[in-house]
Parts: sequence; C-alpha cells; structure tokens
Amino acid sequence: MSKIVTVKKQRAFLKWAGGKFNLVEAITGHLPAADVLVEPFVGAGSVFLNTDYSRYLLNDINADLIHLYQFLQTRPAQLIADARMFFTEGHNDKASYLAIRQQFNQTTDPYLRSLQFLYLNRHCYNGLCRYNQSGLFNVPFGSYKKPYFPEAELEAFAEKATRATFVCLDYQQLFAQLPTGAAVYCDPPYVPLSKTASFTSYAKNSFNLDDQADLASLSEQATLSGHNVLISNHDTSWTRKIYQGAELHSIQVGRSISQKGSTRGKVAELFALYRSRK
Repeated sequence: MSKIVTVKKQRAFLKWAGGKFNLVEAITGHLPAADVLVEPFVGAGSVFLNTDYSRYLLNDINADLIHLYQFLQTRPAQLIADARMFFTEGHNDKASYLAIRQQFNQTTDPYLRSLQFLYLNRHCYNGLCRYNQSGLFNVPFGSYKKPYFPEAELEAFAEKATRATFVCLDYQQLFAQLPTGAAVYCDPPYVPLSKTASFTSYAKNSFNLDDQADLASLSEQATLSGHNVLISNHDTSWTRKIYQGAELHSIQVGRSISQKGSTRGKVAELFALYRSRK
C-alpha cells in the first residue's frame, strides 16, 4: 500500500514539457496509499519513477511514447544498445536530424519509431514533443553541443517497469476500467494561464477545456467506486470552479511561463484531491 518517494530521486530519460520531477514530493504528499497507482497521462513518468506502489497502470494517448516504454520493458538491453547508435557526433547536425525526423514520420515500424522518438526527444528544440494536424512530428533541430544519452535513466526505467502495465487509451477509456481500489494521479495538459496562451499538443488530438471539465466529472464519479483521484493543474478561477467537488491545495512553483526570460517566475499549482466515498 506504499506511496513513499524513493530515497534518491530518479530522473526520467526523456525531456518533457510539464515534467513533474521537481514536484514529486508535493504530489506524493497528497497521493493516497493503494496497491496500484493509475496514471492516465503518464508523460515522462517522474511520478511512477519516484513512488513505491506494488503495481502501476500507466497510460498515454501518445502511441510513440507507449511503444517506447513497452519495448524498454520487454527488450531493454537491445533497445538501449540500438538507441545508443543514434547518439553520435555524425547524427548531431541539422541535416541528419531532419533526415531522421522524416524517416520517423514515414515509417510505421513501432520499434524503429521508438528508437527515433528517443533520438528526436534528445536532439530537438527544448525536448518538445509536438505533432501537426496530420500527425507528423514537426519540432525543429535543437543545436545542442553534445546531446546526453540517458543510459542509466533508461536502465532504471526498465527495472521499475517490471511492476507496470503500459496502455495507449484515451482517458475516458482508462477511467472505465480502473482496478479495484486504485489511486489515480492525473497530470493532464494544463489549462492556459491567459487567453493568449495555448496548449502545446503532444498528440494529434489536443486536450481542450471540455476535456478538462469531463476529467473532473469522471474523477468525482470514480470516488463512488472506491477510488481516490488526484489532479494537478494551474491554479486559476476556472480550475477551482471545475474542481469544486475536491479538496483543493495550492503551492507556488518556479516555472517559465513563456519563451521570454523576463516573464519567468512563480506560478500557482493546484492539486485537486477527490477522496473515495465508498
């Protein structure tokens, strides 16, 4: 029934916008104990890596991400060895990057896409994960001097993955099949902080405000079946309204809220906890 943060924090092997490495302690402070932790929006997996549940059900709508996790779970040594070959000086230039990005967008082979997805994540601009409306990865080259090959982080993920089941569903489908007595942590794409801000869609279908409200409703319904659900999001008047059925806790988090360094500062983070009513 444990949910304890690991003694030494483990970093994810992927760069990830909105990653939760720096918020793990705050998140686990609100996560209930359970036999299984379910994450409908697993992302880079920082919460998974830094908690100690017996089992994990980890989901994401991004099929490339889930395939990478599944191959790392079942063929760790092969995937790490094959991925390492992409992290050479000869692959670290714009022409090579664009060629691999084009191959990634053209192939349907899930294993090759997994290797290329890891390469793109570590070589693209700011580690962004973005697809256009046609489902094509379109992030430009990052121009890093020597991109880091996260071998130790890949190995740590593979070891922890022996406790996990990885699935690629939409969040409604996952909520419809929650394991008995599960604790659920939801880290959806955050609501915009202003009317001029917008979501960065990392899967083909964006997560809109209707989805935000629907997730809150599903979370409240899940409590009737004995589940505890924790959601994190920006602390705004709108999120406080849709999460009014939950216990709300707010903290200040240092974050860049735009591409301009002058606008970096503290942002209010909201945790909404829906407690089991069974």
